[in-house]
Parts: sequence; C-alpha cells; structure tokens
Amino acid sequence: CSHPLCLWMGPRRIGSGGFCACPGNGHFRLGPPRSLRLLCTGALAGAAAFAGLAASGGRLGSALTLPGPDRFGLPLLRARRRPLTGSPWRSSMSAAVAATAAPDEAASQWQQRDILVLGGGVIGVSIAYHLALRGVRVTVIDRAGIASCASGKAGGFLARDWNDMSPVGALTRKSFDMHEEVAAQLNLPSYRRLKCKGVAVDGTGSKPAGAKLKDLEWTDIGVRGSKLMGDESTIAQVHPKELVDAMWAFAESKGSSFRLGAAESLCLEGDRVTGVVVDGETVPADAFVLSMGPWGDVLQQLMPKLQMAGVKYHSVLMRTGRVLNEAVFFSGLGDPEVYPRNDGETYVTGFPDSPRPVKEVPGQVEVREAVCERLVDTMKKVSSEMDGAEVTKKQSCYLPFAPDSMPCMGLVPGYGNAYVATGHGCWGILNSLASGLAMSELILDGKATSVDLEPFDPRRFR
Repeated sequence: CSHPLCLWMGPRRIGSGGFCACPGNGHFRLGPPRSLRLLCTGALAGAAAFAGLAASGGRLGSALTLPGPDRFGLPLLRARRRPLTGSPWRSSMSAAVAATAAPDEAASQWQQRDILVLGGGVIGVSIAYHLALRGVRVTVIDRAGIASCASGKAGGFLARDWNDMSPVGALTRKSFDMHEEVAAQLNLPSYRRLKCKGVAVDGTGSKPAGAKLKDLEWTDIGVRGSKLMGDESTIAQVHPKELVDAMWAFAESKGSSFRLGAAESLCLEGDRVTGVVVDGETVPADAFVLSMGPWGDVLQQLMPKLQMAGVKYHSVLMRTGRVLNEAVFFSGLGDPEVYPRNDGETYVTGFPDSPRPVKEVPGQVEVREAVCERLVDTMKKVSSEMDGAEVTKKQSCYLPFAPDSMPCMGLVPGYGNAYVATGHGCWGILNSLASGLAMSELILDGKATSVDLEPFDPRRFR
C-alpha cells in the first residue's frame, strides 16, 4: 500500500475484500492497483460505497458488498487572558443551557479543586464545556490560543453512520446527534444538514452529457459518474471555530479561565501529577487532562509508548457567489474533498503529507503555496463555477493520530489524577461532543456512562 499511513506503519499486504490490511485502517482499492486511497473521513461504509463507483469506472448501479468487520477493517479515525467580554456567543446562548450549569452531588466535590486542561482545541474545550454544564470550572492552557490549530481550520464535515462497522461507531452516532442539540443550545448559525456525493473525475476538461450531471449541483467538468454517499438525514456540518468559541464562551462564563503558554513538562510525585511547567513556571492542580493533539512530548512523559503523529492537510476557502449545498468526495485528480458552507464559502482540502512527529510550533504551521495552488487548480478542472471563484483563505493544520489510528481516551495508566483525550484524527470535530461528555463523566463520576470508552482505553499503550 502506498498510502502515507501505511508507509508510516510499514509495508502491508493488500487483503481480501478489496481493502488494505493495515491494522486500524480502512483503505480501499479504487480502480486499478495504482489507485489506492483512503477517504480522509475514514468512513468505512461511505468509502465502500464510493469504491463501488470508482471501481466501476464511474458507472452507476454497480454491485456493492460491504466488507465485514475484522481486526484489519477498522476505519481511520489533527499569561491569563481577560474574559471574552462582549462575546456574541455569551449573549446568544440558550437560557436552557445556562440553567443546566449547576453542580450535582458528584460535581460539587470538585468545586474547590483545580483542573488543568492542556490543549485549547475542540477536544479539550468540549471537556471544559461539559464540566461547566455541571458547574465545574477548569483552566485551559494552550500555547497559541483557543481553536488556534486544526480545531479552527478543519472542514467541520459530520457523518452519522459512516463508522458504524468500527469501534468508533457508537461514539460517532452519539456525537452526531449531540451536534444538532448543541448547535440549537448555543445558537450556532453555521450548523446545517446537507447532501454528500462521491464523484469520479478524469481531468479531461470535457463537459459530459446531461445524464451524468443531472444529480450534481456544481460539479460539471470531467465527470465519469457519481453516487450519493449520504443525505440530510445522515450528513451535517458546522464551522469548527464557531463551535469551539461558543463552547469556550459558555465555560468561561461559568468560571473557567484561559492561560496562554507552552506546557513544557509535568511534575510527578509517585503515582500522581502535581503540576505542569508552563513557560518555566510550575502551575499546580488536582487533576490534569492532556488533549494536545499531535504535540505529544508532554504526554510521552507519562506514556512513552504513545507516540503521536500528525498528518498535515492544507485547505483553501473559495467564494463562488452563492451558497452551495452539496459536499463532494472526488475520485481522481488527487482525490480532493469539498465542503460548501452556508455563508457562501467553500472549503477545499486534500493532498496530505506523510504522518510524522510534529515539530512545527502550534499557531505557526507553515502554509505551502504550491499545495494551495494545486487545490485551487483542481477545483477549476472539475467545476466551471469554481473557475471564477475568489480564494479568500489559504491554511494548513495537523490532524492527530495515535499509532493504531484510534482515539486514546481515559485515565492515564499508573496515575490517579491524569487523563488523556487525543488521537481523533480526521473525525475530531465530529466526535468531539460525545468525547467531551464521556471524559467529563469519567473525571467527575469515575466512569463514563453516555459512551463506552473501553475501545479507546489508554492501557493499550502500557
């Protein structure tokens, strides 16, 4: 397999069922042997459906058999600040949400304790938000700010059932449903339902006959065929930064605080963490949550075998002049992915780097012009509407992966007051809400009850 994740993990054979036998991954053979790809979203069912399209040369109505789950068939799962006075999220938050932020018996025991969350991304902030719902405050520490990395630059694509055949399935379904609830509670204008298509393209620049375009909204050049990958019942989207900012505004309104700084190391005494060194200063606390994405140096102090890696993705935002309502996963031309937003901008991503330990500084990740230009040029080859679109932003970020490509969530082995929540990969935004809820339960109640965290147990890296 030539996929970057396979190259990182070492050579793997091509298994039965048409997918790559990579532990923890769900790669699918699309077309001839040279064309092997993995949908960034890691969707087993969605990828299999798209595989049927590409393998048939873009012909509709091809037979499709979903591979049964086995150990190789799992999908791939990136100084104290002043309060946000005058935040639009603070004024627009649902009164119902505010009313629920009261400590119960278990939460009341944490009223006078200090919890530090290392990492201001969507996972760390979701944990802070769900703790705040129970009246518990935290301090979030991040080197670059709230939602400064992948959580502010991701696509925000949500699919309810694409992970059903994996250990992440229950977490995904729970979190997908929570997104609609939280969007209503926090009044998030970017949340919406939409359709998703898989479209095979050949790059010829020709406009096919109308029959191949009749079900497509904006893709009209070099189309070989298309298939529906999900409709409004299973597909949604949200602007990640809007979501994270709204959750943080709520947590902050309930007493949580933010500290800008680089977490350098942990202070240990026996089986407990007593503090974290931030820019040379020791910050003590009673409990610690490590949610630093692909930046795993501090986490490795507690879990040496958990070697985090980051997959760098570039993205561009393009404005076409109207709101598009159809997300597209392309097969061909490097397999880019496109998520239109309801503000008139279209998010385009693809062409990932190989997984690697991340050395770039958070908030200072290099944006390579050549990759961004390739994304823009590719869009012009598949859509006449995109040919005249304005490019409004170019950016890049790292998606976080554990060695087995599964999230790692739970109590750190050997330590009674340290928790880890990281490694959500391409599904970080989607799975953030159920992950935050489950982790808040684990911290306050000693056990997660909303979602089974056993598949993500950190003890697998002991």
